[in-house]
Amino acid sequence: MASRAPGFLVRALARPLADSPMRAAPPCSRHLSTQSRRQSGAVTVPFLPRPSTQRRRPRLAPSFIGGGARTIFIQTESTPNADALKFLPNSRVVPAEIGTPFLEYLSPRSTISPPHPSPLAAKLMNIDGVTSVFYGADFITITKAGDANWAHIRPEVFALITEAVTSGEAIVNVVERKEGEAEGEEDSLAYNEDDSEVVGMIKELLETRIRPAIQEDGGDIEFRGFDDGYVKLKLRGACRTCDSSTVTLKNGIEGMLMHYIEEVKGVEQILDQEEEISLNEFAKFEEKLKQQKMAQPSPASA
Repeated sequence: MASRAPGFLVRALARPLADSPMRAAPPCSRHLSTQSRRQSGAVTVPFLPRPSTQRRRPRLAPSFIGGGARTIFIQTESTPNADALKFLPNSRVVPAEIGTPFLEYLSPRSTISPPHPSPLAAKLMNIDGVTSVFYGADFITITKAGDANWAHIRPEVFALITEAVTSGEAIVNVVERKEGEAEGEEDSLAYNEDDSEVVGMIKELLETRIRPAIQEDGGDIEFRGFDDGYVKLKLRGACRTCDSSTVTLKNGIEGMLMHYIEEVKGVEQILDQEEEISLNEFAKFEEKLKQQKMAQPSPASA
């Protein structure tokens, strides 16, 4: 598994830099180039063709309003994370006026807390087995518990999304901040005039090559800083709890950043406190299983 390139990397490499939608960037004296800056030990990154297979499957979700029938289509896409499923309601999800391109709700309390409470997310989090709700610009990613069954969760998700879209209710409410409250989240990849030249190049590469591919997998990426040659990143949505997230960072994102930007030495994944606790508990569990296996007598000695 580790030797295979992540699916997102194949899609990212199929996007030539010249054809990528470019955002405003600082006036840098250097520009990203498809030619490696390292003359010795350079690794050729192939530009692979974009896969033609589509993972979208149309789902028919009927809804009746005011005596008239209105039918909408909600599409679903599988993700690399077996416990996450991507729903496309064919309408805007995150309001355009919000500074961040995504919103993530990890607890029922977060769905009613400012600055962006969501009635739909509150209902989705009440479904038995749902652990998180992620909003992209035009998609919703639902993550479930490992022991939950999609056969029970999927119909309820369809019903709630259909009801929200057809009723015209706001999926996300924007609560005005009171005086003294902290500012809302902003896009971490947005241009900042205080960014150094290297940070501007890192953000540009993440924005134009990495983010689109990760969004296709039902997630997103946050830039958390650049210190001593290491880029600090955090995966969100379906990628946050994916088993292959480490492979995605190391074999995919790290390799691409190091290939194009010589100042980059590596990538570090930033974890929340709950995620660190979960990883530590999992490591302890694996060590316990390993010790139990070593303590068992082999058939030959018996």
